[in-house]
Amino acid sequence: MTTARIDEAAETLIIAGAGHRPATAELVGPRARVDARITGGGKTWKATFPLRAARWGGAELPLPAGDYEIRVPDAELDELFIAPHVLTGLRVAVTGAVAQIAAPVDPAYETSEGQATLEGRYLSHPGGTENAVFFESFYGRSVGCNPQAIDRALATQAPDVVRYWSVVDLSVAVPEGAIAVVEGSPEWWRARAAARLLIVNDWLRRRFVRKPGQKVLQTWHGTPLKRLALHRPGFDPRRMAAVVKESRRWDVLLAQNTYSERILRKAYAFFGRPIWVEGYPRNDSLLTGDPAVIRADLGIAEGERVLLYAPTWRDDRKEMVDFINPEELARQTDAVVLVRGHSRTIDTGRDRAGARVIDVTGYPQTSQLLLAADALITDYSSVMFDFSVTGKPMFFLVPDLDHYRGQLRGFYFDLESRAPGPLVRSQQELVDALADPDQETAYARRYAAWRAQFNTRDDGHAAERVVARILDQGYVTR
Repeated sequence: MTTARIDEAAETLIIAGAGHRPATAELVGPRARVDARITGGGKTWKATFPLRAARWGGAELPLPAGDYEIRVPDAELDELFIAPHVLTGLRVAVTGAVAQIAAPVDPAYETSEGQATLEGRYLSHPGGTENAVFFESFYGRSVGCNPQAIDRALATQAPDVVRYWSVVDLSVAVPEGAIAVVEGSPEWWRARAAARLLIVNDWLRRRFVRKPGQKVLQTWHGTPLKRLALHRPGFDPRRMAAVVKESRRWDVLLAQNTYSERILRKAYAFFGRPIWVEGYPRNDSLLTGDPAVIRADLGIAEGERVLLYAPTWRDDRKEMVDFINPEELARQTDAVVLVRGHSRTIDTGRDRAGARVIDVTGYPQTSQLLLAADALITDYSSVMFDFSVTGKPMFFLVPDLDHYRGQLRGFYFDLESRAPGPLVRSQQELVDALADPDQETAYARRYAAWRAQFNTRDDGHAAERVVARILDQGYVTR
């Protein structure tokens, strides 16, 4: 017979059983796993699972929300059941052999009535009452991209400004000095109403209402190759109405370059309001960061060749595209392969594993991965416009080019004639291109022209300039 219980003080899940002591036990979730400490022997044994973990060299944090399989080899697990417990950083329940971990929001507020009550308070709040910024990156799934870089500059230039970060759960680490607010919680609704400035990199959700005295800075999250918003293929009046409604919520839009400025203004019908062309704050670290530190956090030995595979998402599938076998690629190239799924695939896929393969889909900052990599393998992702800041080689794995370009999304320019690296259709073609010593020389002229068009403002000081504008406009005060 096995039993399960929660140790609230230690924030652990304990499974106890009789008979043969298992050699290992683990909790396995979509984007995290933890090993148990196994004690006892003889007639009984106990497996103690920590509900907090340190990832990527950071502090210990609650496990990401999700369903975790309880794996105890060679042990008979009964129908385990634990009523939900609210701990410091998460909620946990056990049903069968699955631990269900959730953000620490009072269940009363997760009902439709509870959320209606909180939304009612939000709507009645006068708004803009606090000298604060409400940040959100990729719907709270990470703390990164342009908002994170602006946060760091703001903390330096205006340290008295309160900084709230919207997160899906407390496994998402927020910057030093910032306050995490879990989406849907009373604190989240209040902070979103009270902050004088909101800085986001994607659409606002949850029935956002801009209040008097509030401003919204939309940083967006990449220079576009693929068609966006009103430019997407097919006529869809509901999509058009949603795009226009969303863009009217923004006061300022940030663009990496003048090419993006022209596209974003038309794609989002963002007329009569300013677009700041200042380069991308998230790219500052590509010029100022230390790749050795990031590699060490990832557990990569000094001198290793590092390849980063970072494809974009597909409108016709939920999970990350799997056009490479990362373990085989690592063997073929004698390299460490980092696998980075798009933010839209964080919740739908599981981490890839294999010899010399590190799944970094859950890593908070893409820019640090770009800095750590020796070469980028992508397809149609906007990371191509960021990675070019480094001057390091790029490879474009595009077996579905005709379908993506012609039917699924469409492009703003011809990638084949302008890409600063080779376009390949298979893993073997990719391996051959990676081994070609003349590859960089062959694409040097294209690469230079690319950087001249897209990276002229990426000089390591974009975040400083954006914060200077924020303060000059009086959106928040020092």
